Parts: sequence; C-alpha cells; structure tokens
Amino acid sequence: MVLNRALILGALALTTMMSPSGGEDIVADHVGIYGADLYQSHGPSGQYTHEFDGDELFYVDLGKKETVWRLPMFGELTSFDPQGALSEIAKAKHNLDIMIKRSNFTPVINEVPEVTVFSKSPVMLGQPNTLICHVDNIFPPVINITWLKNGHVVTEGVSETSFLPKDDHSFLKIGYLTFLPSDDDVYDCKVEHWGLEEPLLKHWEPEIPAPMSELTETVVCALGLTMGLVGIVVGTIFIIQGLRSGGAPRHQGPL
Repeated sequence: MVLNRALILGALALTTMMSPSGGEDIVADHVGIYGADLYQSHGPSGQYTHEFDGDELFYVDLGKKETVWRLPMFGELTSFDPQGALSEIAKAKHNLDIMIKRSNFTPVINEVPEVTVFSKSPVMLGQPNTLICHVDNIFPPVINITWLKNGHVVTEGVSETSFLPKDDHSFLKIGYLTFLPSDDDVYDCKVEHWGLEEPLLKHWEPEIPAPMSELTETVVCALGLTMGLVGIVVGTIFIIQGLRSGGAPRHQGPL
C-alpha cells in the first residue's frame, strides 16, 4: 500500500450535542484535540499538543521534556506530565518505521503552502501592534518562518504556534511579530517549504492615508459650508409655505 502521507496522528476527541429538534442531526458544539501527536522521519522530529476549538492549549517540548502552556495562567490551574507525550511519540516513531517499509519508502507529496500576512488591529503610527503570518495547507509539517524588517532578519518579538492539524490532514502554522508601526519600515514574512521551488516572501507595509493638502481642505470646507447654507434656505422656504397654507381662512357657507 502506498502511503502518500507517512505520519501518525493521535486520537481526536469530539464533544457533540444533539440537535434540539431530535436525534437525527448531530451538531458539533466544541472540538477538542487531546494528545494529537505526529512523528516524521525528517530531523527526526515530532510534536505533541492539546487543542480546544482550534486554539492550542499546550505543547510538549520534546527536547527539554517539559510542558509549555500557550498562556502561562493555564499552567497555574492544571498540569500535564510530559512523560506521557514522550511515550506516545516513541510509539508513533515505531509505527512510522513499519509503515515506511510497507510503502517501499515512497516519499510524501509536497503541498504548496498558502501565506497571508496582516496586522492584528488597525495600524496607527507609533502604537504597538502585532503582525500575523498565517501559513495554511502545509504538508509535510516541516517549514521555516522568518520575519524580515527592511530586508534584515528580525529575531526579537517573534513567536509562532505549533503545527495545527486540519480535517484534510494538512496543517497550518501561525507566526507572530510584535512591532511599532512606522511609515519608514516595511516587513516580509519569509516561508521555506519543500513544496516551494524557492523561499516565498509575503510583503507587508502600513497603509497610511495621505494627508489632505491645504487646497483640498479648503475645498472640502467650502463644499460643506455651501451644503449647509442650501439646507437652511430650503428648510426656511418649506417652513414659510407651511405657515401660509395653515393660516389661510377657511370658507364658510351661509348661515
């Protein structure tokens, strides 16, 4: 059997609720991915994560053998023993070795990732913000995401998520860069992947509206004043006409 995607995914837990109209339809209320693990021959490398509704709760740093919470406050409420993750990764590696041999060492098919860069909030010069590099359709899950500022590599204020599994068995990954917007700086998200013939640069620069010239401001003010005067004149005419029609004597017949 040919295996185009030689990697092992852990069990997925799906929390559902029945539709109020009856038992025929099942509607997903929340989706939890508990203990999703993958292992691949490149590197070698693996990953073990817990997610809820598409958000990463934590991952296990396999090198340091420790649990890393997406938000530190999560670790104050509960805990997770990383040894469980290490055991699952070992099983995944064993199974992967068997599957690779059964597939006659057939290589995977490299997909072309899709990259989008945008800011977390509307850009205001001098106000701290975050750039987001959203990389979708990743397979296999081996990728490098690098931030560039004015063509130079940026390492401070950089972070990224783990590989987030999708229903079609591809992955997505999100990179973050905290920055201070300036009209002199431009940024690029550089993505390297086997599905690309060369590194992909996704460009981003702030879109700052050009200030109006003095002549434009004068014209706009004049138009606004003119429209205001026209409105006053028209309103006055309608008021006068209304008073005249309301004050006319009514015709009375003979007594």
